[in-house]
Amino acid sequence: MKNNINSIAKSQNSIIAKRFRGSSIISAAFAGLLMLASCETDLDKINENPNDQASVDPKVLLTYVSKNTFQVNGDNMYASRMMIGTDGENVYQYMKWNDASFDAYTTGLLNTGKMMQEAEKINNKNYVAIGKFYRAYYFFNLSLKFGSIPYTEAVKGESGITQPKYDSQETVMAGILSELKEANDLINTNDKIEGDIIYNGDASKWKKLINSFRLKILMTMSKKTTLGSYNVATEFASIANSQTLMTSISDNGELKFVDAADSRYTMFNSSGYGSSLYMADYFINLFKLRQDPRLFTFAAQTTGAKEAGKPFTDFTGYNGGDPNSSYSDNATLITAKNISKVNDRFYKDATNEPSSVLSYSELEFILAEAAARGWISGSAKTHYDHAIKASFTFYQTYVKNPGQYFSGFDVNQYLASPLVIYSDSDLPDVRLEKIMTQKYMTMFHQSQWTSYYDYLRTGFPKYPLKDGVPAPFRFRYPQAEYNYNSTNLKAALAAQYGGNDNINSKPWWLQ
Repeated sequence: MKNNINSIAKSQNSIIAKRFRGSSIISAAFAGLLMLASCETDLDKINENPNDQASVDPKVLLTYVSKNTFQVNGDNMYASRMMIGTDGENVYQYMKWNDASFDAYTTGLLNTGKMMQEAEKINNKNYVAIGKFYRAYYFFNLSLKFGSIPYTEAVKGESGITQPKYDSQETVMAGILSELKEANDLINTNDKIEGDIIYNGDASKWKKLINSFRLKILMTMSKKTTLGSYNVATEFASIANSQTLMTSISDNGELKFVDAADSRYTMFNSSGYGSSLYMADYFINLFKLRQDPRLFTFAAQTTGAKEAGKPFTDFTGYNGGDPNSSYSDNATLITAKNISKVNDRFYKDATNEPSSVLSYSELEFILAEAAARGWISGSAKTHYDHAIKASFTFYQTYVKNPGQYFSGFDVNQYLASPLVIYSDSDLPDVRLEKIMTQKYMTMFHQSQWTSYYDYLRTGFPKYPLKDGVPAPFRFRYPQAEYNYNSTNLKAALAAQYGGNDNINSKPWWLQ
């Protein structure tokens, strides 16, 4: 009986994957609930009308969407020159990726839409507001990944739109800013938020995340003056000066992992992390040069350093591989016992630190950059210092036995050291490089592709790249779009990239 239920659930999920823009079939999350059904479930009744839309409590969908959204993404660690592989050529490390998927339409947006529908049935505005946040989050990242994407007609299969048009990147970004503004107006302390694994039902913290994410979108669009009817700098200042924002690491938009089935750290028990993943020298050297003890939480000593009996707080005991060298050349460093693996806690610890999509530290770096650009008043240095302090507080709070890494460390002395100290009187590029370098140093297994997009946007920090191999600006559209929505896809390609679906074609947000 249980196998039959699983078969039905898998079938439902398979259909959803093929019709990602929405349909009248049951959501993926509800299909998962079927797996938990009793063996006494009436299968004939379940199958009576497979096109009848099921009713699901929005709290169940909120848990499902949140858990999937906040997972750690390891691919960006290669592209962002933080990690390298030694058992084969990793396409992200060597900047050779090709297409990506539209899975976010099914795993995130379809279930988010279902959650919002169910919330409206019970008149709970908070689930609708959080749904708008998740819509903004997914559309934001999809657009950064590809360029133009289905937005205004997306996830509307129930309305008969199975081949949605593509909207321009400007339309998407302006649209999600409006959705977040609506979310900020909707969120309230009267409507309960059950099933909330991010903020445990605290609407005030969701409000802070929503407004802080508005600032993240606007800063990511820093090359643009306007987004639809929004003036980028003016809107940023208005939100920063009038809306509630994150004020400490307790406000982080993050998922805390627990040692239970389906709730453990994303990379827990990863065979790759335990065998072939090592640190990139570019990333490691930033910490070694600054005598920054966060390095000890990210990386392991080289085998040679361990055998020599060096304390693991000795910076000379850490070394990385060149992300531009062939994987076989880097493998020779293993034989020489002179390369650091990723710290084994990332695959041996079932919980580790939380995974964030936006942290208080990142927000303070965003505010520092805004002050440096003259978008807001005040000292960029103050925000910069707060950002770095918040990052150290985060690791001292969540990494197990922090004393072994941070004993004797003084963050104020660190902030005053030559390579770290920030001065509001420095030249603009010097100030921007300081902000972006330190922001990058906080992003190990955090905030997904943010570091890479920051690099594309600002040029900082200065990634080491192989001659003739530029950093790609985007991903190619998925093959499924060519198969099922080719007319709209080709129109989007013609409007953006002269008809060429190329990873080195520059999207609107970077022009």
